[in-house]
Amino acid sequence: MTQSTMTRLGWKSVGLLELTTLPSIDKKLWSREVKTADALLVWGGDPIYLSHWMHESGLNDLLSTLRNLVYAGVSVGSMTVSSTFGETYTDPPIDSTRVLTSQNIDFATTQCNVSRLFVMARGAGFVDFAIIPHLNHPDHEDASLANAQKWASMLPVPVYAIDDQTASK
Repeated sequence: MTQSTMTRLGWKSVGLLELTTLPSIDKKLWSREVKTADALLVWGGDPIYLSHWMHESGLNDLLSTLRNLVYAGVSVGSMTVSSTFGETYTDPPIDSTRVLTSQNIDFATTQCNVSRLFVMARGAGFVDFAIIPHLNHPDHEDASLANAQKWASMLPVPVYAIDDQTASK
């Protein structure tokens, strides 16, 4: 397993919070740890899955009360803070509890057009804009500015397409 750049930033300590197990643990125990943290690092994966478990675990409700906690979202971690976000899938997402709409979309790449399922879903609601991460990243074949504009046009909130060296505060 490779270390994340985010965990090598000189933190005094780094802990792991597994959202899917939180509902089976006394909330007083894990919420105390979150309340005393300086920062919460939230990484990538599937944004609908992450959004579901942020709500299901109770973490979303807790985070909305913690004004001094720094939320550092990377990739999907940055997408799910919005009230509404969009994501593309080659196959329909397994969890559809937070899905608002879905439709087929074609994106141009340097090699050819790719067909995806564009899904709009409910996020944490911490910000009133959406993030499209990985702009112009070589590992994300459809992450061009033109495709980000197409994606953004389907969301009902302002959208920022950002590369991997950009952050919002």
